[in-house]
Amino acid sequence: MRVTEELGASHGWRLRRGVLDDGREVFAKFGAASEVFASEAAGLRWLAEAAGVPAVPEVIEVGPDRLVLSWVVQERPGPEAAERFGRSLARLHRAGAPGFGAPWPGFIAELPMDNSPAPDWPTFYGERRVLPFLRAARLPAPDVALVERAVGRFAEVAGPAEPPARIHGDLWSGNVLWSGGDAVLIDPAAHGGHRETDLAMLELFGLPYLDRVLGAYREEWPPAAGWRERVPLHQLHPLLVHVVLYGGGYRDSLMGAVRRVLAL
Repeated sequence: MRVTEELGASHGWRLRRGVLDDGREVFAKFGAASEVFASEAAGLRWLAEAAGVPAVPEVIEVGPDRLVLSWVVQERPGPEAAERFGRSLARLHRAGAPGFGAPWPGFIAELPMDNSPAPDWPTFYGERRVLPFLRAARLPAPDVALVERAVGRFAEVAGPAEPPARIHGDLWSGNVLWSGGDAVLIDPAAHGGHRETDLAMLELFGLPYLDRVLGAYREEWPPAAGWRERVPLHQLHPLLVHVVLYGGGYRDSLMGAVRRVLAL
């Protein structure tokens, strides 16, 4: 690969744009992150297996010190692209998963996540996502107690049981690129999970034309009744991730979501 542009760094990895010998443009991450790169590559390939789902970059090479992906030519989103994304995201979720979890190690940014299977989603979410990050967040004891109370209510407030969905797992707006009149999904933390998790992530930091995305999603595969009230439940994990990565500036948002879960 011939490097054509240095793109800075993210989570300690060097980012580069390059060209292969056959002329294809690529995006590459470099760094000592073999497990992280292998996890991302596995997730991208798994998301791409289903028909009619959002595009993901092609995995060209994955090694102990690099991940090379096809380059995504970006464009501005529009309402039609947003609606296509909503429909294709519903189809991705409907493609399903063998269980809650994944057969590869999980990561979100550089943080490891336990992808080992669990018998149901409330158990998976509490034991594999929320509680491990709660321990890493170093919150005051009263905050920890409130989060633990919320975890104790997960089975009660999670809504109707659904089969495992094939989810992106870190679907904030920065991981949605727009290209070719549709969305392209990058940097997944893919696993078998609850489809409302992806929808809640889209709402956490906003997305252009989100109302059109969600409207088209509902037309393709309506979420269960009460899903909007459950958005704070699904935002607990990403907010804890931000507390771990960036500190106490996200504490108020986290604890606000916790209080809303306890009020469900």
